[in-house]
Amino acid sequence: MLAQARLAAAAAGDLVALAAAMAAFEGLEIRRGAKSFVFADGNPRARVMVVGEAPGREEDIEGRPFVGRAGRLLDRMFAAIGLARDAGDPARALYITNVLPWRPPGNRTPTAEETALMTPFLQRHIALADPAILVIMGNTPAQALLGRGGILGLRGQWTAAAGRPARPMTHPAYLLRNPLAKREAWADLLSIRDRLREHA
Repeated sequence: MLAQARLAAAAAGDLVALAAAMAAFEGLEIRRGAKSFVFADGNPRARVMVVGEAPGREEDIEGRPFVGRAGRLLDRMFAAIGLARDAGDPARALYITNVLPWRPPGNRTPTAEETALMTPFLQRHIALADPAILVIMGNTPAQALLGRGGILGLRGQWTAAAGRPARPMTHPAYLLRNPLAKREAWADLLSIRDRLREHA
């Protein structure tokens, strides 16, 4: 199945083709229990691309990533540094996706196998969108893009993923459960803002 995923991802010449290839991919059993295929949201020409874990209940209903409580917090966080998913200007825009396009049952964490199967599609998604900066939100995208988890140890520093600068951050859902961690998230956001200004 992994070989099929790699072939399907590599054959996609644009984002429309990639979405179609992912929607047709039969490798994940969880697709059968999901209401929606959740591909991405925001401006695909954005300089900043956010990668989360997987759709939750509200995302599954709406068919868009990050629309629940965590998504609303994400929007407020990035608005504080002048970025929004509905911005037309790529310099002020966000583009948002997840490692998995289908909701895992009961919002459980994606398995290592599920993550591995969808990583070729994620890598192709990043290559086609070609952002200047990746924001890795949580353990599952860290595992997919960096080959390791432990987001609390990874956050707070720049790294590289998919051939570009990447900033690991705690997921907004974690911040909702641990409000004191918002100070660290703010430091990450300021670092992203500064990096964008340096390379404007």
